Amino acid sequence: MYFFISQLSISDIVVITDIVPNLLYILLNNGGAIKLFECITQFCFLSASETFECFLLSVMSYDRYVAICNPLRYSTIMTSKHCVVLVVISWLFGFSSILIYIMNTPNLHFCGPNIIDHLFCDIVPLLELACSDTFIIHLVVYAIGIPIVLIPTTIIVVSYTCIILVVLRISSSTGRQKAFSTCSSHLIVVSIFYWTLFSVYIVPTNGIAHSMSKILSLLYTVFTSFINPIIYSLRNEDIRKAVQETIQKNVMQ
Repeated sequence: MYFFISQLSISDIVVITDIVPNLLYILLNNGGAIKLFECITQFCFLSASETFECFLLSVMSYDRYVAICNPLRYSTIMTSKHCVVLVVISWLFGFSSILIYIMNTPNLHFCGPNIIDHLFCDIVPLLELACSDTFIIHLVVYAIGIPIVLIPTTIIVVSYTCIILVVLRISSSTGRQKAFSTCSSHLIVVSIFYWTLFSVYIVPTNGIAHSMSKILSLLYTVFTSFINPIIYSLRNEDIRKAVQETIQKNVMQ
């Protein structure tokens, strides 16, 4: 579990490093300029990190499923090698998803006022500025985006359905609470991440104002990266104890 949390932290650091510095510059200067290559690079790192997080959250749900539904076999199933393989596959999915964007987006022709009405370079506002035909790229977005969202979502739903069925069969309320508390932090993170992601990319945005779209985009990028370590720290007893011991040592010194 801690190995997966460390990988989630790496993904969050990549997103924050990719988005926040330029975002702060734009907000402080009421706008800013960015080259096309830099814009595509920013989007690619964001896309790779968010795709990786989608698959990592599904891997973490599988980890919780094994821990609760097959506790006696957990150490033999979720070995260090198995965990590393799952994380490497998730990273490969993340970076492979941007290869088609890299090959197609630089070929777009921009002939109008190149002003992105957004807080960072995302694929939708970038394609809105293109004068050339973007049908193929839109088709690629849906062809890649639907499996990226649906496959991890299906794994998470199936895993937690099995977890809930097992937890409900536990006779004591203390046992049920203890079993469910092991995956409560993950459930909160999944709910925040997927709710904002679906709001931006899945739900039709025709009736949503640009300002609301910007806010939702910040929620699944900056806000989730900010709130993830807080959720896992506050709801994890081991981490709380480690923080308390560190504070006590510093106070005694």
